[in-house]
Amino acid sequence: MKWKGLLFIAMLIATIGIASAHFTMLFPKGMDVTPQDYIAELGETKTILIVWGHPFEHILFDMTSTPEVSVRDPEGNVKKLSPTEITVEGKKAYKVSLTIDKLGDWVVYAKYKDKDEKLVDHVKIIIHCGEEAWYGWDANVGQKVEIMPYTRPYGLEEGFVFTGKALFDGKALANADVEVEKYHTKDVADEVVKKAEKMFPYDPPMMFTRVTKTNSNGEFAYTLDEPGIWFIGAYGPEVNGFTQRGIIIVPVLKSFPPREESSLELQSKIKALEDEIAALKTQKKAPGFGLFGAVVGLLIVAHLIRRKAK
Repeated sequence: MKWKGLLFIAMLIATIGIASAHFTMLFPKGMDVTPQDYIAELGETKTILIVWGHPFEHILFDMTSTPEVSVRDPEGNVKKLSPTEITVEGKKAYKVSLTIDKLGDWVVYAKYKDKDEKLVDHVKIIIHCGEEAWYGWDANVGQKVEIMPYTRPYGLEEGFVFTGKALFDGKALANADVEVEKYHTKDVADEVVKKAEKMFPYDPPMMFTRVTKTNSNGEFAYTLDEPGIWFIGAYGPEVNGFTQRGIIIVPVLKSFPPREESSLELQSKIKALEDEIAALKTQKKAPGFGLFGAVVGLLIVAHLIRRKAK
């Protein structure tokens, strides 16, 4: 029976090994959240879902305490929100609601203390409302550990570099670990995790949770290379036995202009070049060598454009 016990321990270690970081997640919709859900219409009521788990793997856990939630409106007014306990995918979670009645950027922020992980998350999201009403996104809301964005955290497309500064008690959090993790909906998570385990069996979690560090001024940068919802968390020191962490959630859009449109533009250029070649061939007065050279040149350009389109 001893071998069965060793097998169980090995399986347990393996299970722990493939787990990514826990994050407090704030979603202004359901679990099928998209980057567009962090944008609001004037007068719209947003219901913010608060869940606890692994974003990359889409694994949820019961929340062990009630989060403290507040919102800062674009004019700097702060209001506490009252969380309501709910169940999400069989796990204890919470929700809050607020009405977006001013143009600008609304900062919704929460403090969640998880007793099992000995971790306190100070997490925030920015909800944007209004064309060119780009003010309030860089507001300091006074969290114990807070990420101050240098890069506006909306209107970003895949491949953009996100930059920011981590603070602890309002001062630069130097040489701190910063974890970066992308959220997956349930229908995508299982398949992505299987691929990671197959391609990187020596350390699958290195593809789940990316890690960088802050410099001596608490600053950091990371490229968000895929569209979706990204979690960026900076670790501070322990306070009363609980590690303090600041999180900002950043929605990232697909590339713009869309790749499909870019491909169509290239195809249009190819067609124009082909028409020009056909026109040159019909010009009887053009010198033979000049016509040949022009045709060859245009054919080369068309070939290069085709390669780029692929």
